[in-house]
Amino acid sequence: MSANVETNVRPDPDQVLVDIAEYVADYVVESEEAMDTARHCLMDTLGCGLLALRYPECTKHLGPIIPGTTVPNGARVPGTQFEMDPVKAAFDIGCIVRWLDFNDTWLAAEWGHPSDNLGGILAVADFLSRERLAEGYEPMTMKDVLTYMVMAHEIQGVLALENSFNRVGLDHVVLVKVASTAVVTHMMGGDRDEIIDAVSQAFVDGQALRTYRHTPNTGSRKSWAAGDATSRAVRLAMITMTGEMGYPGVLSAKGWGFYDVLFNGKEFKFQRDYGSYVMENILFKISFPAEFHAQTAVECAVTLHPEIRDRLDEIERIELTTHESAIRIISKKGALHNPADRDHCLQYMVAIGLLFGELEADHYEDDVASDPRVDALREKMEVQEDKRYSEEYHDPDKRSIANAIQIFFKDGSSTDKVEVEYPIGHRRRREEGIPVLVEKFKRNVSTRFPGRHSAEIVSLCMDKEALEATPVNEFMNLLTI
Repeated sequence: MSANVETNVRPDPDQVLVDIAEYVADYVVESEEAMDTARHCLMDTLGCGLLALRYPECTKHLGPIIPGTTVPNGARVPGTQFEMDPVKAAFDIGCIVRWLDFNDTWLAAEWGHPSDNLGGILAVADFLSRERLAEGYEPMTMKDVLTYMVMAHEIQGVLALENSFNRVGLDHVVLVKVASTAVVTHMMGGDRDEIIDAVSQAFVDGQALRTYRHTPNTGSRKSWAAGDATSRAVRLAMITMTGEMGYPGVLSAKGWGFYDVLFNGKEFKFQRDYGSYVMENILFKISFPAEFHAQTAVECAVTLHPEIRDRLDEIERIELTTHESAIRIISKKGALHNPADRDHCLQYMVAIGLLFGELEADHYEDDVASDPRVDALREKMEVQEDKRYSEEYHDPDKRSIANAIQIFFKDGSSTDKVEVEYPIGHRRRREEGIPVLVEKFKRNVSTRFPGRHSAEIVSLCMDKEALEATPVNEFMNLLTI
């Protein structure tokens, strides 16, 4: 009786890889809404990165791996003097834009922050532009950057619509790695087949666990994990562009592929083809540096602040009504050990909003967290799910992120139930939200650059045609200290 022998026939590439590659290689972004939203996304993302440079726990990660290393025509990191190879520059840019949990968000079966891909896109665009100029060729323009942002958003977001990586314990930064790999490979001159090979490398790479995002292990790796992912994408693209082979059955290979090893044997499902849907519907964190499932909860808390700030000792209980994902991801009781723990705690963020009528990055630091009123309010909170909120969170026509708060007092009285279904950063509130986003950008830029320099950056970003025509290297010159 002979043993079973596997047939060594190399398969055609998995269709998921082909679809991503053909989208990046062939799609033309024609949506003005997507491009304009990408411009605002660029502003907001860079502003978040500049603000993060105030925090030593962030800046300790920045700079060349070997101090003093210089790279000819290296990629720059906004707000700094660093000039490095594009792999480390991608890490640094990704690290600063994600550090404060204040950049854009995408919520679906999986969630994440598609602007994390800017780390790889901007680093590679700057490096390639400077190399081209040195060789007498035309540099890339910021329109190219915005176009690749639309594509990276789309890949990450469409994959997230129906496929929950968190339910199998994987972190969403796998999607940053996949999306960044696809677009930066194309930026480097990769064709359809090379993009397929590179993306296969991203899937075969081994993926980050969500350990660092969840109690009782929540920690600061969640603030640099996306930088690590987009940086790894640049490295994989560079490896592929040397002619390195790919792995066409990386997803579907029996026993050894991504589906069987990491996804409980299930294949990816898709709700829609790739286009520009994700950028058009992206969620901006405009008001609060807070995990997005809590944005509307904090908005409710800030609304209630004037009514309850002088009645804190009279509060008997606080009812928080939310959606299932918020309960599963950020509802916590007990001690909170560090800022990363606190900015992923629904009850902590609500307590800060009720106490201070605002929520800023500094509110996660130890001096504020040690205020005994914070934990006293947390102890009085009861979290419950509204099934409608959970259903409309997943509804592609609504995509709400609803929360409600009602406060009950010891004398039997109560506040009204304050409900917010769509945060100010939602597509449904764009007209209201964009002016606030612009003001956020202005404030953040001014934390790093003096008045005239800051005004020049803001002015360029506000001028759509001028920004799109600007060579990437010149834009990065403007962002260098």
